[in-house]
Order: sequence, then C-alpha cells, then structure tokens
Amino acid sequence: MENLIKKAKLRDADAFTELMQQQMQNMYKTARSVLGNEEDVADAISDTILACWEKIGQLKQDGYFRTWMTRILVNKCRDIIQKKKQFCLMEEVPEVPSQDKGYEDTEWKEALNMLGERYRLIMMLYYVEGFQINEISSILEITESTVRTRLARGREKLAGDYRPELRRNRYEK
Repeated sequence: MENLIKKAKLRDADAFTELMQQQMQNMYKTARSVLGNEEDVADAISDTILACWEKIGQLKQDGYFRTWMTRILVNKCRDIIQKKKQFCLMEEVPEVPSQDKGYEDTEWKEALNMLGERYRLIMMLYYVEGFQINEISSILEITESTVRTRLARGREKLAGDYRPELRRNRYEK
C-alpha cells in the first residue's frame, strides 16, 4: 500500500484507483454506519474519493493514509447530514434504508443502529474497522478520553439492551 500511496502522490491515476478500490469496503462500512441510505453512502464515498485525489499531496505520513481518508469520509458524511437537516420538510416521510447485502451480521447492525451517532460511529471505527483509540481521536477530532468514554457508554448501552440485568441503576444506593 505504501508504494501505491507514493505513486498516487505523484499523480499516478492508476495507482490512486487501485488504492481507492482497496479501501472501498472500509469506506462503505463506515459511511453506512453514519448515513441511513445507499444513495447518501454513494455520495459520501464519491465525494471522499474526489477530495482524496485533490488533496493527496497534503498527506504528511503515508502510514496514516487510511486514518486521513476516513477522517475525510466522516466529514463528508457529516456534510450530507447537515444538508439534509437544512432541507428536510417536516411533512416528509423519512426514507427507509434498503437492506445492506455487504453487511451480513444483521443483529450487530441492529444493535449499532440502536445507538446514537456519537456512539455508533466510534463503535464501528473501533470494532469493525479496527482503528485504535488514538486514530479515532484524530479522525473525529475529539480527545482520546472522549473516545474511551463513548466506547464504554456504547458497550454499556448494548449490554443493557441485550441483558437488562446488566443495566446500571444510577439511583440505587
């Protein structure tokens, strides 16, 4: 991958295309965890690919390509969400997301969808994409302690949803 990154920085379109194809599944999973439907996911991915091509020369360390690309993707997803909020009419019926064929673990998907975006995205980046806490912190531009807290709360929420006896009752004692 390092070789492809070097070539892409030299504006080798074939190397860049291969690099993006290698990252396509990761981008899809991440965008799908943030956005609700396939059209928005496709838009976020295409915007990310274009932004990566335009800004690949700004990548400082080749070893952090995936982290850099994921940060761009998350920002593109957030842009789409903001645009939808601005143009959303209250009478409009929300679109029901289509079945995700590439994300077969339905129970995990449903569990993640029960979480708010702030927890869902971090859980997805950590458990599905395999990013470390410091990388997630960099991608989302939040502190590492916030990432750890949201991971813990996301786990706690999932545990409480699946095993009610594990829910913390903060009003006891």
